[in-house]
Amino acid sequence: MPNATTTLIKNAILQDGCAGVPVRANLLIRGDRIAAIGAPGVLSGDYASASSMLDDLSGVHADEVIDAEGLMLMPGIIDNHTHYDAQVTWDAWCSPSVALGVTTAVIGNCGFTIAPCRPADRERTMANLTQVEGMSIEVLRAGIDWQFESIPQYLDFIERRGAVVNLAAFVGHSSLRTFVMGEDASRRAATESEIAAMTALLREGMQAGAIGFATSTSPAHNGQGGLPMPSRLADDDELRALVGSLKEAGRGLFMLTKGGHTPIAFLEELARLSTRPVVVAALLHNSTNPQAVFTDLDQLEAARQRGHRMAGAISACPLTNEFTLHSPYPVEGLKSWQPALSLRGEAYRTLLRDPKFRQSIRDEIASPAVFRLFNGEWDKVHVVEVAKLEHRPYEHRSIAELARERAVDPLDFMFDLALDENLDTLFVAILLNSDEVAVARMLNHPASLVSLSDAGAHLTFFNDAGFGLHLLGHWVRQLGVLSLPQAIAKLTSEPAHLYGIAERGQLKPGYFADLLLFDPKTVNRGAKQRVSDLPGGGKRLTTPAIGVAGVWVNGQRVVDAQGPMPNALAKGGPYPGRLLREFQP
Repeated sequence: MPNATTTLIKNAILQDGCAGVPVRANLLIRGDRIAAIGAPGVLSGDYASASSMLDDLSGVHADEVIDAEGLMLMPGIIDNHTHYDAQVTWDAWCSPSVALGVTTAVIGNCGFTIAPCRPADRERTMANLTQVEGMSIEVLRAGIDWQFESIPQYLDFIERRGAVVNLAAFVGHSSLRTFVMGEDASRRAATESEIAAMTALLREGMQAGAIGFATSTSPAHNGQGGLPMPSRLADDDELRALVGSLKEAGRGLFMLTKGGHTPIAFLEELARLSTRPVVVAALLHNSTNPQAVFTDLDQLEAARQRGHRMAGAISACPLTNEFTLHSPYPVEGLKSWQPALSLRGEAYRTLLRDPKFRQSIRDEIASPAVFRLFNGEWDKVHVVEVAKLEHRPYEHRSIAELARERAVDPLDFMFDLALDENLDTLFVAILLNSDEVAVARMLNHPASLVSLSDAGAHLTFFNDAGFGLHLLGHWVRQLGVLSLPQAIAKLTSEPAHLYGIAERGQLKPGYFADLLLFDPKTVNRGAKQRVSDLPGGGKRLTTPAIGVAGVWVNGQRVVDAQGPMPNALAKGGPYPGRLLREFQP
């Protein structure tokens, strides 16, 4: 590419993405690739033998020269668990991920995709996403550009439309079931012929360039009217057929969000049948059942020792949800809550007042469980914002404290307060991953994969798109749980290797120039903010970046110290991101 634009980044501390020793160096970008890396001092790792290494690059001409004195340069973050499937059809930036250092995002996780989808099923698909992923139905109706029906058509559309970030897409199980089975997808097991039809669609998606197959058996994943998301109705034979078909593709992986009834031993069987990697989500620490997550991780490590490529998707962030009782996501996975899911209006409010209904919730929360989102830790549930002036003293106080003062049960206090305010009271709950000693142990577990940002979903509940900056700032700089090279490898080369993403995730001559430049003294994610930038003015939570000085995607700078640089890109594209369709075995 002799006429390609060149950028020279000087005096940066390079973190190679492979946990190597950091070096002070200069890096040259030519076009979309890293052209050379040079340092005046001693070089280590791959840099020392790189044929394109120059002494110090001081004599190289570049169209742009950036002095990165005092800053660190690393590969861009690979976010392996996002839900931008809908948002990318209207937002090429996949906001806010790019501004938070993400250069590659994997979409379609949990099997919650929007293709394949017949026109007649679009409303059902959007309604399911509204329930399971906390997305506004009005935003989805206004935003999704339905220029596709099949998986190949969806991938072609995304590639044609373009994105600022690189994207890789799973084939989603719930969409396959809905396409083949219609309304029955959330009601029953599939027949042999239906399984064969789904398998054919999966093969078609893999041939078109999907990164693998994703599903969910989690009881927390409910769709329209409280019905289970379609994938939850699949039996073991259906999963064996679908996951096993990945073997003939010779690439890709299987991703599952696991319910407590899905044993790791069965998932190891699927890894053996398919010969493909298996990523198991969502492994989060529960303070009321503290050993469960480590049991899963240890079983995954034992499977790895037997030669099966398996990993447990963990989060570096506490799982925090903002919610109202209009749609209380933290409890919607409870069996006792199921009668409420299909109700609306006064019928729903009447049920919330019912003492028997309330007691059934209390009884379930008090019983042991392998995994559930909410476990009765009322000291971790706070009132954020009230609707009535006389309730203002309740704000920023825990439900446990407020209930004690009034000598009432915490659930009764929360329900009665919400009912008195037409269910508009805003609460926040720290649900899981609140024990930092336990999370530190998870981060250092050999079978763990740093994951679970859920970017693009739960827009009104929480936003962990800045998980990578949180890892670098909180866990590395503030707590010292990981070294900086270790943490960067967990965000870059490790997911690239597991997911078969070639020539990304490392700073290496010839690799794509996906880069993050940051200040190690300040890097972190900022406080949550609520913005109104969704289609139709819909609201979402976001977190700003702290200490990010630059982000490059395929050699194009898209973020500087002030944030995203929309003026650096032509209006309407082309955008620098690529739809990734080819993956290593």
